[in-house]
Amino acid sequence: LAPARPLAWLGAHERRMRAQGAAAVALLAAAALIAWRGASMAAGFAMMGALLLGAALLLPVLLGAALRWAAARARGPILGWALADARAGLSGLSLALMALMLALSANIGVGAMVGGFRLTFETWLDQRLAADFYLRAPPEQVAALEAAAAADPGVRALLPSRSVEMRVDGWPVEAQGLPPAPLFRETWPLIAALPDAWDLVAAGEGALVSEQLARRLGVGPGDRFAAPAAEGPWTLTVAGVYPDYGNPKGQIVVDHAAHLAQFPEARAGSFHLLADAAAAERLAALPEVEMIDQAGVKAFSLGLFERTFAVTAALNVLTLAVAAVALLASLAALADMRLPQLAPLWAMGVTRARLARLEMAKILGLALATALLAIPFGMALAWALVAVVNVQAFGWRLPLHAFPGEWLRLIALALAAAGLAALWPIRRLARTPPAALAQALAQDR
Repeated sequence: LAPARPLAWLGAHERRMRAQGAAAVALLAAAALIAWRGASMAAGFAMMGALLLGAALLLPVLLGAALRWAAARARGPILGWALADARAGLSGLSLALMALMLALSANIGVGAMVGGFRLTFETWLDQRLAADFYLRAPPEQVAALEAAAAADPGVRALLPSRSVEMRVDGWPVEAQGLPPAPLFRETWPLIAALPDAWDLVAAGEGALVSEQLARRLGVGPGDRFAAPAAEGPWTLTVAGVYPDYGNPKGQIVVDHAAHLAQFPEARAGSFHLLADAAAAERLAALPEVEMIDQAGVKAFSLGLFERTFAVTAALNVLTLAVAAVALLASLAALADMRLPQLAPLWAMGVTRARLARLEMAKILGLALATALLAIPFGMALAWALVAVVNVQAFGWRLPLHAFPGEWLRLIALALAAAGLAALWPIRRLARTPPAALAQALAQDR
C-alpha cells in the first residue's frame, strides 16, 4: 500500500483544488457584480477584497492545471518528473505563493494608481499653469499694475482673475471669473464639453464645472444649474467639465465680465502674466505686488506629490519581504521531507548539484508564473482604485495607465525574492551527505 499513498493523497488534493477553484470563481463573480451594481465606498472595498481573495484562491488551481498540461507534453524523464513533482508539491507551497501573489497584485495596482496619478497630475499642471508668471496685488494697486503692464513692451498679456466663495446644493464652491482669452481656450483641460464651450462662457450664459461638482450635482455638458448671485439665482449652462485634482471644494469658471456683474464684491487682484522675465521683474517691483513663477509652482506641487506618496515605495518593499519570508518558511519546513522524494533520483545517477538546480528552477518557475498571473489581477485592482474607490472618496476619476516597465521590475524582484528564499534550503540539499540520501531511500522503501 505504501506506493499508493502519494497517489491517494494527490487525488484528495485535486478534489480540494476543485472546491477551492469553485470558491475562487464565486468570489471573482461577486467582485464583478459589485463593480457593476455597487456605488459606495463600502462596495468598493468589498469588491477589492473579493477580487484579491478570489485571485489568491485561484492561483494554486491555475498553477496545478498548467503543470499538469506541461507534464503531459514534457520530453524526457527528468523534465516530466520535475513538472509532476512541482505539481505534487503545490500544497506545501500554495500559501507562500498566495502571499507572493497578493504582494505583487497590490504593488501593481497601487503602482498603476500612483504612477497614473503622477502622469495625469503633471499634464494637468502643464495645462492649468499655462501662464509664465502669476501676480497678486491689493485692490488699490490693481490700476497701477494694469497701466504698467500696458506700457511695458515685454508684456504680451495680463489676464485678470476674480473669485468668490458660495454654496451650491449645500456644498462649498469657488466661482472663478476668467477672460475667454486664447491662453485659456487653448490650454484649459476639459474631459467633456460642448463644441462652443468657451463661446458660451464668453457670452455669460455658460460655465465650466469641475468634475467633483458635476458628479455631485449630476450634471454634464448641456445641462443647467443655478448658482447664488448678488441679485438672486444665476442660471448657467454647463459648457464643459474639467478635472480639478485634489481640490476639496467644487469650482466653476465663468466669464470675467459676467463675474464682475454678478459678484461685485468678489476678491480681485490676481493676474496671469505672459511676459519675459525682465518685464515680470519690473512689474513685481511695484509696491505690494507679489509674483510667483510657473516653474516654482510646478516644483512645489511635484515635490509635495513625491513626499505624499513616498511611503508607497516602502510598502512595496515590505510586502515583498513578507512574501519572501513566507516562502522561506515553507521551503525550510519542506526541506527534510523532500529527501525521500529526491533519493531515488540520486540513486539512479542524478547528482546532488543537478538536483539542487532542478529545485531552484522549480521555485523560480513557480515564482515567475505567479508574477505573470498577478499582472491582470493587479490591473483589475488598479481599475477598482481609480474608477470606484477614488471616485467615491474624492469625486473625481483618474485615467487608468499601465506601466509594463514596472511589471518587469516587479517580476525581477519576485524572482530575486524567491531565489533568496530558496537559496538556504537548496544549499543544504546540495551538501546533503550521500549517507543521508541512502538512509532516506532505505527508510522510504
